[in-house]
Amino acid sequence: MIDVVPLTAAADGLIAVVVAVPVVLVAGGIAIATRRRGRGDGSPTAGAETGGGGVAVAERPAPAPAAPQTSEQTGSGVAAEPRVGVGGEPVDEPAPVVEPPTYRGRLGKARGLLSGYIGAVRAKGRIDATTWDDLEEALIRADVGVGATDALLDDLRGRVKAGSIPDPDALIDALKADLVAMVTTPASGLSAVGSGHTEGTGGGSPDDEPARTVDVWLFVGVNGVGKTTTLGKVATRLSRAGTPVLLAAGDTFRAAAGEQLSLWAERAGADIVRGSEGGDPSSVVFDAVQRAASKGYPLVLADTAGRLHNKVNLIEELKKIRKVSDRPPGRVTEVLLVLDATTGQNGLAQAKVFLDAVVVTGVVLTKLDGTAKGGIVVAIQRELGLPVKLVGLGEGPDDLIDFDPEAFVDALF
Repeated sequence: MIDVVPLTAAADGLIAVVVAVPVVLVAGGIAIATRRRGRGDGSPTAGAETGGGGVAVAERPAPAPAAPQTSEQTGSGVAAEPRVGVGGEPVDEPAPVVEPPTYRGRLGKARGLLSGYIGAVRAKGRIDATTWDDLEEALIRADVGVGATDALLDDLRGRVKAGSIPDPDALIDALKADLVAMVTTPASGLSAVGSGHTEGTGGGSPDDEPARTVDVWLFVGVNGVGKTTTLGKVATRLSRAGTPVLLAAGDTFRAAAGEQLSLWAERAGADIVRGSEGGDPSSVVFDAVQRAASKGYPLVLADTAGRLHNKVNLIEELKKIRKVSDRPPGRVTEVLLVLDATTGQNGLAQAKVFLDAVVVTGVVLTKLDGTAKGGIVVAIQRELGLPVKLVGLGEGPDDLIDFDPEAFVDALF
């Protein structure tokens, strides 16, 4: 039999302490959680109003303080939990340093294709018939294009014959310099936003307030090339640089195009004007320009449809959007053709359809990091006569960068 010994007063006190400690901890956690719920997440809720012609306008207030990292930011499927300090309060941590993308770091596929040929040329120690065969195959496989390849090699042959290029190393250096020259074009940068520029007067009287001119950038290209995503990245980039922008969801025919652009608008802290699905895209862009003028936005970024199954309708639609966008107070300063680098020469055929519809000012080449056909940059600028202004070197918002001819060619070799 087990003897039962009566508890002393000291033992009673010890038990009371052991029981009380967990209770206090649980109560403290509940209180902290209650305070957090009372504070809310701090994120702004976008209001909605209706513009002309039934076009919905989502206006967003100033961006709220940064929220904890999401699963997209952390790269995992689980949202990152904030660190908690003494008393359960969150601990502020410095933002992670994101290294900017580099051509050398992201063009490994294209460099891998060329390296074998370039290595074979250098290893021979002399220039012979196989040298030209290797260079021709390398450039064609890299999608430089037949015309550009012939022009490059014919020029190099003449210089070798004249004695100005004595050996394979000098030949490769000359080829690199020629490629840089071929992809370097004037007006390769994006147009400066004419913030504060005015034209005329609001009502024809000298005493009236001047009418603000709104720059418009149109994004054109077939569906699937990353056109809407590119527009969102440009909006994020400009917003970070201090240029307020308004987005126009002009692709009213592709399912979920408006929702996709709305997500980018939220990320960039920008307003967006949307229309009904299947509605007139020109009216959406027109209302966006009018709203930008009234609210003081210097720039409208307008998405457009990219249906190629009916080229006639597409061309006529783009012509109309271009015309409407140029009506005061609007002024089209960029028409950016978005091309997928992985499609290679097929992208040139797509480009010609859009060149028939609008005057394109430059090319945005997406997914350049995902292809070995980096030479498409040469073909675009030589055959289309268009400058490549931006290139995509990854999926992140910061992976859309200015095109740098020297860094691009250097990374290929």
